[in-house]
Amino acid sequence: MTSVRCKASVTWINLLIIMNIRVLLQPAYLLHSLPFQNTSLLVDFFTLDYGRVRAVAKGARREKSKYRSLLQSFHPLLISFSGRGEVKTLGALEPGHAAIPLKGDRLFSGLYLNEILCRLLHNHEEHKELYKNYQDTLVALQGNTKMELVLRKFELNLLAELGYAINLEEDCQSHQPIDAYCYYRFTPDVGFELTEKIEDGEKNPRIFRGIDLISLRNLEWDEKSSEKAAKRLLRLALATHLGEKPLNSRSLFTSHR
Repeated sequence: MTSVRCKASVTWINLLIIMNIRVLLQPAYLLHSLPFQNTSLLVDFFTLDYGRVRAVAKGARREKSKYRSLLQSFHPLLISFSGRGEVKTLGALEPGHAAIPLKGDRLFSGLYLNEILCRLLHNHEEHKELYKNYQDTLVALQGNTKMELVLRKFELNLLAELGYAINLEEDCQSHQPIDAYCYYRFTPDVGFELTEKIEDGEKNPRIFRGIDLISLRNLEWDEKSSEKAAKRLLRLALATHLGEKPLNSRSLFTSHR
């Protein structure tokens, strides 16, 4: 209870601060942007100290705008912003470290990360560990690490950071360790319950083999079936919080296959 109260206090302090002072050169990544009025953009950033921040980049759509070349996904930025409302005004914008180039399927994976962060993060709530995880995930996507493994790891970290961690250690009813040779029924935000009726996961997407849960817990799998099961599980867990609106990044990925 103490930790919850402390976290709530920090959130309120951050909210009070961000509502009243100018923030200078805050590390950030662009998550999303939309045209706003005639020449501006409405942009969502993921920042180190303030979590998700929405701001208006005035004149950003003009050809000679100082923002035009810098407002790109996966480019580490230093941003300044001010304003009293929920939507801030973007001030100075500087490049941070070198951009992280993503191509092909890995580009779509990066866009997916940005979209779920934009959908799930609340404005002005600090998530420093998640920010670091996001950076590490972009770097991993740039490298040779298996893409599905990178995505599942981030999704697990995201759910845990938001308070919806998936317990891959034990049955939520009996509290017995997950058995590799048993089958379990998954209920989002509740956990896994041993089921005696063995059903095919394709017919009942909430049924999982114990061995697949253990593989996900260890973030390693040799079987394609374990990889598919991990993806199915994380989709179920995230869908509860993402709502019914389809993910644009997922549609883009499918259309370019």
